Amino acid sequence: MLSRLILLAVQLAVAWFAAPEIMRYLPGMGDLRLFVYAAVFAVLVWVVGLILSQVLRETGMPSSSTLVATLVMALIGAALIQFLPAFVPDLRPLMYRIPTLIYPLLGAVIGYHLKR
Repeated sequence: MLSRLILLAVQLAVAWFAAPEIMRYLPGMGDLRLFVYAAVFAVLVWVVGLILSQVLRETGMPSSSTLVATLVMALIGAALIQFLPAFVPDLRPLMYRIPTLIYPLLGAVIGYHLKR
């Protein structure tokens, strides 16, 4: 259980701080920037899980289906913040109080840990 919490904390920290550095090297995406961030978050979360599965004993090695689940959930998180305020205007002030990049990051981490 402790190894899962360590894995979760390291995944969140690495993805949060490394994604902007990686995005600097990608060309401008315009409106798709949030979805590209979601893909970068998903790959970073999966790679950290892959590396830490070698270090931490109780965590299993993630498979390619874990990468797909991570990517799908990250894209759902990005779509949630992108499209939901247009359909439910009352949620707009509540959703924008939280930084927009948190939604795809949490989606990626949730997708990883649900699949594992």
